[in-house]
Amino acid sequence: MSSNPLAPSAALVASVKSAATRNELFDTAAIQKLDSAHYLHPFTDFKQLNENGARVMVRGEGIYLWDSQGKKVLDGMSGLWCVNVGYGRTSISEAVYRQMETLPFYNSFFNTTNVPAVQLATKLAEIAPPGFQHVFFTGSGSEGNDTNLRMVRRYWDLMGYQERHTIISRHNAYHGSTVAGASLGGMDGMHAQGGLPIPGIVHIGQPNYLEAGQGMTEDEFGLKAASWLEDKILEVGADKVAAFIGEPVQGAGGVIIPPATYWPEIQRICDKYGILLIADEVICGFGRLGKWFASELFGIRPDLITFAKGVTSGYVPLGGVLVGDRVAKVLIEKGGDFNHGFTYSGHPVACAAALENIRIIEAEQLVQRVDEDTGPYLKQRFATLGDHPLVGYTSSCGFVAGLNLVRSKGATVHENVAFDEALSVGMVCRGYMFNNGMIMRAVGDRMIIAPPLVMTRAQIDEMVALIRHCLDLTYEDIKQRGWV
Repeated sequence: MSSNPLAPSAALVASVKSAATRNELFDTAAIQKLDSAHYLHPFTDFKQLNENGARVMVRGEGIYLWDSQGKKVLDGMSGLWCVNVGYGRTSISEAVYRQMETLPFYNSFFNTTNVPAVQLATKLAEIAPPGFQHVFFTGSGSEGNDTNLRMVRRYWDLMGYQERHTIISRHNAYHGSTVAGASLGGMDGMHAQGGLPIPGIVHIGQPNYLEAGQGMTEDEFGLKAASWLEDKILEVGADKVAAFIGEPVQGAGGVIIPPATYWPEIQRICDKYGILLIADEVICGFGRLGKWFASELFGIRPDLITFAKGVTSGYVPLGGVLVGDRVAKVLIEKGGDFNHGFTYSGHPVACAAALENIRIIEAEQLVQRVDEDTGPYLKQRFATLGDHPLVGYTSSCGFVAGLNLVRSKGATVHENVAFDEALSVGMVCRGYMFNNGMIMRAVGDRMIIAPPLVMTRAQIDEMVALIRHCLDLTYEDIKQRGWV
């Protein structure tokens, strides 16, 4: 064994395709000790993690991961909603290497550009919905939504409406973890730390039928939830509202799929009052829902689209904003500096990774596969979990899906009996998932997935069987605890 557990030996490098050989060479305890000593993780209880030790991932191939102890895990979350083309794509690694050898970095300030950034901007304009010919690059989705806030307010300033700065978002939305991104989001736990949201951002209810749709059909609830936007516009004053921002499908909030009536009514309201519409497609873009962008699926015409994650399948950090013609024309024609940007805007290596990632998606027709084949199959197979005694409700859209864990089932989904939140049944279930080779995320007592788009029908069957097995283990556990 190497004296330095973080330095792979020559034998390790030579055996990259052998998980067993590779994993034997890692000293997990030593890595965990260094991790606890030096690495502060995102969205983590540091004390708890230091007590338990971090899981150490060392290899990925296709839809699978291997940890430092040799355990193979099916990645039902695509890393963090992002590894759309799966792990182990050497052509992306090679594209990154070639670019690093040619031009590893130069900035896009001072009237300067680089070839991969120009090529990627052109490609994104090609695959984007109609009316998007311009791109502003960032390093992440959080930075993209910071950019939206700055760009929307700059737009209205240039239009002569300096009072039109308020942005409306939704409770339980996630738009990043920077100050502006977390403020735009509607996560109570984030707002409780740091005095958020910042001024000029307000929130309305989310289109969660299970939460607030009792006594209504889904279509009726969709219209009702959308009406909350108009109510808020009138409360704030239409002359002060700049934009509405929303995820087409809420991701971190629990895969909240809105009723079919919701987004068309949101679009109508935005048009009625002339406010800008921002679609946060950090999760939903690049084929996740069976279209290049979910705005096409839901029939909306946003003015700005935030992207990240799937643009490079997470191989290299990259994000940005697709800027619609309405906004771009004003920013360009009225002139003057837009005093905003990042050192890594249009990073040539990240853009090279994105170009190869998009080439793979196109060559393997992954968007069409999710739309016509594997997406409908996932919906069908995932719905079969609804017969499990713990599962009260399942829903899916493309390659995102979720199920609700309930104490007992009622005649309708609104009559299901939930568990006491203090029991954290979702976390109990997540533990069984991780320990039995399945990565499935818990959002309260809602269990969610967003698998890589390369997943086959056979792998969908494998995943659903794993989920059912872990639900069985969870059920037996909580029965012994007397919770059901």
